[in-house]
Amino acid sequence: MNFEDTDFRQEILDLENPYDVKLVHDFLKRLDFEYHSNEVDMTMILYNLNDEFIGTGSIRKKTLKFVAVSPKFRETTAFAQIITFLTNKILEIYKQCFVFTKPNTSILFENLGFSHIATAEPLFSVLEFGYETIKNYQEYLKENIVKTKTDQIASIVVNCNPFTIGHQYLIEKAAAENELVYLFVVSENLSVFPFELRWEMIKKGIAHLDNVKMLSTGSYIVSGAIFPHYFLKQESGSLISEKQAEIDVKIFSEYIVPILNIKKRYVGTENYCMTTAAYNRSMHEILPKKNIEVIEVKRMSKNGDRNFISASKVRKAIKNDTLQDIIDFLPPVTKDFLRSDASLKIKQKIYKGKGRH
Repeated sequence: MNFEDTDFRQEILDLENPYDVKLVHDFLKRLDFEYHSNEVDMTMILYNLNDEFIGTGSIRKKTLKFVAVSPKFRETTAFAQIITFLTNKILEIYKQCFVFTKPNTSILFENLGFSHIATAEPLFSVLEFGYETIKNYQEYLKENIVKTKTDQIASIVVNCNPFTIGHQYLIEKAAAENELVYLFVVSENLSVFPFELRWEMIKKGIAHLDNVKMLSTGSYIVSGAIFPHYFLKQESGSLISEKQAEIDVKIFSEYIVPILNIKKRYVGTENYCMTTAAYNRSMHEILPKKNIEVIEVKRMSKNGDRNFISASKVRKAIKNDTLQDIIDFLPPVTKDFLRSDASLKIKQKIYKGKGRH
């Protein structure tokens, strides 16, 4: 993508300058966006030759965010110049970029070479552009297909932040009930336990299961590209969670399931997280229509009471220095790691952190 127009000039915002941040915030607020500078890595502003602020756009890793142009300049090349500038910045670092936009504006991105992936009406469409696309991920899946004698093929998506006996139980149950289980591990490093560590803990924890194939989720299952922190001011958080989940499940059913011939999706019941609960509802709504059975397994609890096992409880216990109280939530591989010096850096991160991750 290469586009330039001498009728406009662009500047990169100083995210540490409150005046600059307020300038963008106020511009976007008038256009029904809620801008948060802590949710972006870079923001650019587009001016005309009269120094009038006419548009802006931001990036967060490989995702375009907060792209908007003043109404009276929407028939000009301003939008194309913003997208060109931001996309080129992303492609200097990554091989692909994504945009989350309203369905009625997705055509604007398609006209600039972006490819549509999925839509959740009336809020979101997700599109991509770059040297790598979802077709590359599909090739990765094809390379990892395991041949089976039956169509008893199940799938599970896990983060395991960290790996608990609840995760282990869900995987063991799926493995016992099917010929093959594809286990997708969230690969994006947005969690306090990094991907490589989570992968190794899971691998050791299920080493006794010979019919489970571990796969990376890449950018297409529960990723920052598909679940961005991107909130439109006039929409409720619950509706946004629902529609983001819908996008994710549609991508799974349309691009991943057919390649691996998946017939079932196992999930644990969700007692705490609104986003995960919305995700489960979307699976129940969408997957059966694609002939994929959704099997929701009751979350494990200790001592037969409502002390449900969850990774978030483990992180909370680490933060409060009460890990011993919930040590039975953990399989040996996770216990061993948390008792080792190798865990000190992660523990310090949890002590200082404020969020669920």
